[in-house]
Amino acid sequence: MNIKLEIWRQKDAKSKGGFVTYPLDGVSEGMSFLEMMDFLNTTLIKKGDEPVAFEHDCREGICGSCSLYINGRAHGPAHETTTCELRMTKFRNGDRIVVEPWRSKAFPLIKDLIVDRSSFEKIMQAGGFISVNTGAAPEANSIPIPKNHADEAFDSAVCVGCGACVATCKNSSAMLFVSAKISQLALLPQGQVEAKTRVQNMVTKMDDLGFGNCTNTGACEAECPKGIKIANIARMNREFICAKMGAQKMSL
Repeated sequence: MNIKLEIWRQKDAKSKGGFVTYPLDGVSEGMSFLEMMDFLNTTLIKKGDEPVAFEHDCREGICGSCSLYINGRAHGPAHETTTCELRMTKFRNGDRIVVEPWRSKAFPLIKDLIVDRSSFEKIMQAGGFISVNTGAAPEANSIPIPKNHADEAFDSAVCVGCGACVATCKNSSAMLFVSAKISQLALLPQGQVEAKTRVQNMVTKMDDLGFGNCTNTGACEAECPKGIKIANIARMNREFICAKMGAQKMSL
């Protein structure tokens, strides 16, 4: 199949960027989207041109680094699919495909299609961990956990931190990501010790880094490649309010 790619090219964060058109012939329908990008770069290198910079790692839908905005949608047209899992069967011969990076102040552009998502790491460092010494690995069933809590915690933990929620949100909000990381610990007994400080620290860091507010449009859930639910945002808000109220009572 033959396609026409319109790809955002930008030398660095300070340079002016713009779309560049690349006709690409001989694309196999069996390729993944990133394999197609590899094919494009091989073609460019053979011509003596600079390849397109894009990020990738596992190519198995686990790491979240393959974050591309494709034809106006985070990760492309397939539902609950990361860019690396997207197949060229979703496109047709002669299609025009527009590829651009995440657009968010909190995700500054590095080069071409690569953005700096270290702000997510800073949020995790602010509280997305358990520092309690649990000793050696205990028997799995020694701490009873209701199945619905275990299931919800697992469903939240599958968030890969790709940033699609931020890129999709009109406010560049990171509420879905932060709430998923808070939920996966808040639902389990091991996470209760630091629950109040965790939610306050992570939400504060999110705000400090310049992410926008949530206005409940639901776009984040609709475009999340792992199907993270916005119910997590409600849980995070509840955890945050309870933590704040508890802190006020202690100060009285």
